[in-house]
Amino acid sequence: MTTVGLLHPGSMGAAFGAQLRARGHTVVWCPDGRSDATRLRAEAAGLRPVALAELVARSEVLLSLCPPAAAEEVAAAVADVRPTSVEAIYVEANAVTPSRVQHAADMLAPMPVVDAAVVGSPPIGCKTPTLYLAGVHDRTDRIVQLFAGTDIRTHVLGGSLGAASALKLAYTSYQKVSRVLAAVAYGAADAYGVGDELLAIAAKRTRSYLVETDYIPKTAARAWRWGPEIEDAAGLLADAGLPDSLMHAAATTLARWDGSKDQQLTIAEALEALRREPDAPT
Repeated sequence: MTTVGLLHPGSMGAAFGAQLRARGHTVVWCPDGRSDATRLRAEAAGLRPVALAELVARSEVLLSLCPPAAAEEVAAAVADVRPTSVEAIYVEANAVTPSRVQHAADMLAPMPVVDAAVVGSPPIGCKTPTLYLAGVHDRTDRIVQLFAGTDIRTHVLGGSLGAASALKLAYTSYQKVSRVLAAVAYGAADAYGVGDELLAIAAKRTRSYLVETDYIPKTAARAWRWGPEIEDAAGLLADAGLPDSLMHAAATTLARWDGSKDQQLTIAEALEALRREPDAPT
């Protein structure tokens, strides 16, 4: 069995800790500076409270699941107290950029680091999130073995540190922002008394736009007329008292495809055009 140091047990972290405890692993956490809500979650999950230095010294795996803004602060705190002989694997499982993962790895060196990302809901009530892993094979394999038999699925992406975090943020950029767009779109329709009709239109669609990559070049070719339409949508939202900044940002993004009017581009060509700054030479 393995001793795991959990940094810090929020709703996702506590659920991960409970899964590991159910498999017979020892899970410790540091209560210093944590809220009463965090303490209650940790107690309910059966986690053992210890000081940070003891947590780092005792743990064979350190699992960082904290608010993204605090990821490097947590890594730095571990780096400050780690014994020189520590052989624990640090699993950076927060929704941060690949460069921030590398920064954490630099701070923690020579402690080995695995890049990780959670996609899905906390493993409670038969939910089965996936923990994506990237890094040196023997390290990722150890984490795969750690979660074997739990409700947490593991998937190794390869040896490139940052790959798991890139996948998570790429998915988040669509999944979470689309939720915001859905809220403002429904808000606008509701303000004009056509909310039910909007839902009826949406109910006819069963596939996610995210899987329709063949539509990217078509979007580029139509950007010249979609941009003004999106700007009018911004006006609709503003008139309804709703935030319009997402619509303006979308129109600004579409403007990068202004030179692609009615062209037959490949996906690669459309993405390359999207990367260019406005008015940059082709």
